[in-house]
Amino acid sequence: MNTRKLKWLICSLVIAGNFLGMLDSTSVNLALYPIAEDLGITLPQVQWVVISYMLVLTVLLPFFGKLGDLFPKNKVYGSGFIIFAIGALLCCTADTFNVLIIYRIIEALGASVMLANGPAVIASMFKGARRGKALGINGSLVAVGGMTGPAIGGFLIDTLSWHAIFLPSVLVAIFGAIFSYKLIPSYHKKRTLKFDYKGFLYFTVALFALLLAISEGHTWGWNSVRIILLGIITLIFGGLFYMRDKKINYPLINFKMFKIKSFTFGNIAVMHSYMCMFTNAVLLPFFLLEILKYKAFVAGLLILPYSVASAAIAPFAGSYAGRHGSKVLTLVGPSIYIIALIIFTTFNTHTPMWEIVLASVIMGIGNGSFQSPSNNAIITSVNNDELGIASGILSLARNLGNILGVAITISLFSSFRNHFLDNGLVYQSAFLKSYHLTMCVGIFFGVVCLVCSYIAYHTDKAKI
Repeated sequence: MNTRKLKWLICSLVIAGNFLGMLDSTSVNLALYPIAEDLGITLPQVQWVVISYMLVLTVLLPFFGKLGDLFPKNKVYGSGFIIFAIGALLCCTADTFNVLIIYRIIEALGASVMLANGPAVIASMFKGARRGKALGINGSLVAVGGMTGPAIGGFLIDTLSWHAIFLPSVLVAIFGAIFSYKLIPSYHKKRTLKFDYKGFLYFTVALFALLLAISEGHTWGWNSVRIILLGIITLIFGGLFYMRDKKINYPLINFKMFKIKSFTFGNIAVMHSYMCMFTNAVLLPFFLLEILKYKAFVAGLLILPYSVASAAIAPFAGSYAGRHGSKVLTLVGPSIYIIALIIFTTFNTHTPMWEIVLASVIMGIGNGSFQSPSNNAIITSVNNDELGIASGILSLARNLGNILGVAITISLFSSFRNHFLDNGLVYQSAFLKSYHLTMCVGIFFGVVCLVCSYIAYHTDKAKI
């Protein structure tokens, strides 16, 4: 096999890992309703099936990105597949809420390894337009995994049970582990293992406290003692982490990277793009199941056009960015997000299927146009010896967007719905008004993404 074919085969393997992580994390979205009914838990409780996974995955991204710079890539990436397979298999057997959360955390460990190192492996093998194309395909299939999950999950829920949504991940992860060890080069620079364990502890405590406060603020009350305490913990440990990482010679996160405008504002834009997308991704399944009364499989199929559109656009967008720069497409993408969300604000009990499909397609076009060019620009803006940690921070921004999108969406939607119910509206009307208002918040996230993209890339003259 020639070198070029081998590179694309390895690229496909890395993409499979990223696809798997997003496939599993979002197939659960459609299963939240049956999980809550089966286990006898509430909406605020069941969101922890998603949030616990995303919390652990997100907190550990810089750590596993750093390990990817220190150890052979094949062993690091292959281990991610193995851990993920174990967690997914255990989830198939979960019979209580607490047990399911524990198994989801195991899954998240494996997913974090793969998502932290995937873009770095790709970036180290390709240059220029080919790097843009490869990252474009990667971004495309990550998005496909994110929104194909509901279609696959819906079929498995209808034919078997919600436990079955984890089965496809087990088989894919086993094959991924085998081929990772065999195909991914074991390249890494010989260097002394220096890892800032104390800084990692500070970082983990600060980020976990922050995300926990955001996730539970609505339930506990934003002025409650617990939320205030979490805020204090975030500030103290975040400050300790920043001061320590500025002093030592082997920091967990090199803050000098944040002096690069395209890196900093690019990551902020990516985070808000996912907050924008997940505003609708979390609530649309509930709208389709509760308001329009579709079967889970039909609901999944109605979300699938997003994946198709994103997959079709992303490779071309990545290749274009590799040749001509990221400026244009990183402005086009958020603009399309906003248009799609405006359409979602018009949904009601009589919304036809074609309109749902149209809105999903438009959102997919926006995602395909934005993610690949932004990822390419962010990864290309740092030195080659920092690709691993840059990849980890990019995945951190992406997953922070996922978590914040889920937490803010659930909190706002629940608050709006309860307010309207308390004021005498019937459930259906309260749901729709709450859905529309929450979509408006998603539009705001899209505007922030657009502004940050302009700041990051408006002087982008290089082909990055």
